[in-house]
Amino acid sequence: MFDQLSQRLGKVLKQVRGQARLSEANIKETLKEVKKALLEADVALPVVKKFLEQVRKRAVGREVMESLTPGQVLIKVVQEELVHVMGDENQGLNLATSPPAVILMSGLQGSGKTTTTAKLAHWLQEREKKKVLLVSCDIYRPAAIEQLQTLAEQIQASFFSSQTTDKPVDIAKNAVDFAKKQFIDVVMIDTAGRLHIDQEMMSEIKNIHKAVAPIETLFVVDSMTGQDAVHAAKAFHDSLAFTGVVLTKTDGDARGGAALSVRQVTGQPIKFLGIGEKIDAIEAFHPDRFASRILGMGDIVGLVEEVQRKVDKEKAEKIARKIQKGKGFDLNDFREQLLQISKMGGMAGLMDKMPGMSEIPDAVKNQANDKEVGKLIAMINAMTPQERIFPAIIKGSRKKRIALGSGTQIQDVNKLLKQFKQMQKMVKQVSKKGMGNMLRGMKGRMSQGMPF
Repeated sequence: MFDQLSQRLGKVLKQVRGQARLSEANIKETLKEVKKALLEADVALPVVKKFLEQVRKRAVGREVMESLTPGQVLIKVVQEELVHVMGDENQGLNLATSPPAVILMSGLQGSGKTTTTAKLAHWLQEREKKKVLLVSCDIYRPAAIEQLQTLAEQIQASFFSSQTTDKPVDIAKNAVDFAKKQFIDVVMIDTAGRLHIDQEMMSEIKNIHKAVAPIETLFVVDSMTGQDAVHAAKAFHDSLAFTGVVLTKTDGDARGGAALSVRQVTGQPIKFLGIGEKIDAIEAFHPDRFASRILGMGDIVGLVEEVQRKVDKEKAEKIARKIQKGKGFDLNDFREQLLQISKMGGMAGLMDKMPGMSEIPDAVKNQANDKEVGKLIAMINAMTPQERIFPAIIKGSRKKRIALGSGTQIQDVNKLLKQFKQMQKMVKQVSKKGMGNMLRGMKGRMSQGMPF
């Protein structure tokens, strides 16, 4: 996520990190490079100017110049100003109203609005334990209604049926009335998208807004469109004020300009990020954590939260007890760890939150992808129970059988066994020295081109 911006800023700030003295001249040169990085990341020019002015004021003041570690303090200033640009703190969904709380979803066609509607419903069910009703007012695309119904079934949420012959305002009003009778907590209304913001689109959504008085109106926008995303958000907000933005496809956005620009340009917060295709690939937006990730410092808090929420504690404790009893870590345990990583958003999601990942070359990071994790699981699945417990017995003919059974090559099996040995060593270190040692070990192995 935002690798291009992260790498550029990381490279610039690394040059001042250890400096015991900073002058106005080298601060000016550093900020010049920061400006280039932000503009190349497609951050809006007014936002760049305002950000740099705030950093410059603090950088040439007593806070940095008279510090015992000016390089470190300058980085801290840059981080704090990045946080400020993106909104200072997380602003979650406002559900403080008599049920049902109505959330109106809006956005251009192709922004991922319908999928995001279902993802948010799933998030509300899982995190907030809310009973959610989904409804589509997109009468222009029958496929959109069918898609939302399919997603509602997938996440086991209620769905209010609508037809292409119905009026969007009537659909929305009837859905809210139905929710009241069924004691539903939240109604999520998916509206029609357009290829651009036009008068017809705005008139329709204004009428829906007036009819159901939503407590939240969210604008869904594709972060990969950069400045176009920001312009679309501003144009929509000028016509019908929204309460927050959901940035989608951030996992494929190497630049990050939209994330840094939307808040300043529209005055409204980013509330959620779409981070992948899976139904649970959405996360609340925390400016402080996000700034840390951009600067290559990772998001340990987010990583720990992810582990607590998605790791099967019973299975993890079983493995831990087994290791403590000296029984060792076998390929069954390794497979379980790989499956847990898949639950946590895959390698991409995990790596994005780990400190220092911006320093690892793209070519190396690309090797540690979810496809690679899938191959590892397939190879372990192709082994016999005995081979998983005693991998030392896996020699020539066994390797050939495993490769054939998993659709891989013998060299892939060799690589798996090598990585497994590394993982065994790392597990021993964790049992003796703790999680911090494990994270450092993972980073080191990734830098050598190994997923683990």
